Amino acid sequence: MRRNVILLAHNIRSLWNIGALFRSCDCFAVEKLILSGYTATPPRREIAKTALGADEWIPWEHCTDPKDVILSLSKDGWRIVGLEQSERSIALEDYLPQEKTCLIVGHEVLGVSEEILKLCDDVVHIPMLGKKKSLNVSVAAGIALQHLRLSIHD
Repeated sequence: MRRNVILLAHNIRSLWNIGALFRSCDCFAVEKLILSGYTATPPRREIAKTALGADEWIPWEHCTDPKDVILSLSKDGWRIVGLEQSERSIALEDYLPQEKTCLIVGHEVLGVSEEILKLCDDVVHIPMLGKKKSLNVSVAAGIALQHLRLSIHD
């Protein structure tokens, strides 16, 4: 099954993280990167430095409030999946991706807000086996995108 993936990044503070998200989108053939909230947009030197050009060819858009975009994607048959540790989240490795998935990542410290999680069909988390309880948002997004694109459940 061919999977279609969109990445929505909400309120990402670091321009370098945004650049890294563009590179991960290129690596995993993400259809579009949606930057929302106060997430910065290209052209920015800091984004370009880590994107290594991916910000020039990966389709992207910006919206201030992601709720309307999420609801529109949901109406169009996209499965909305938040990447966050929560009471309802399941381990990423146990998640069976759908044909059309929109992955949502959030703020580097605060994560995906409860308000946005309520709009998600599913919530997944990356099991943390060490002492730390979280990963950098761009690293976590890369791990999740790899699973969504190349799931062993095929």
